Amino acid sequence: MTLKIGKMSLNKGKHIVEEIDGVRCTLVETGVSAERTDFLKKLLELNGYEVKTVLEGEAATFKIGVTDLIFNPLVDVYKRHLKSFSGKRVTPAYWLQQSDKETEAEVNYWTFGR
Repeated sequence: MTLKIGKMSLNKGKHIVEEIDGVRCTLVETGVSAERTDFLKKLLELNGYEVKTVLEGEAATFKIGVTDLIFNPLVDVYKRHLKSFSGKRVTPAYWLQQSDKETEAEVNYWTFGR
């Protein structure tokens, strides 16, 4: 199974605010699979964010946002502000679901994939 990582994941720093379910939200990702949506929703809620999702048309992909208009996934992931389900800091590889490793000693973005 290939996991569909959405647009705006960690490759763009642009902060986009859009309305989801009548609430202004910071967009986290768009065009993502149901599995990715479930992962991000649980992770973000664990970190205290109110998450909004909406189905995007025929492709059965989702748009994910948080009601905190200051949140920026790029900043929060690379500054290591988010906690994983086991209480460790989220790495970029963990956020992108490329690795289930959670500590800097286990995976760093500059050495991951070598």
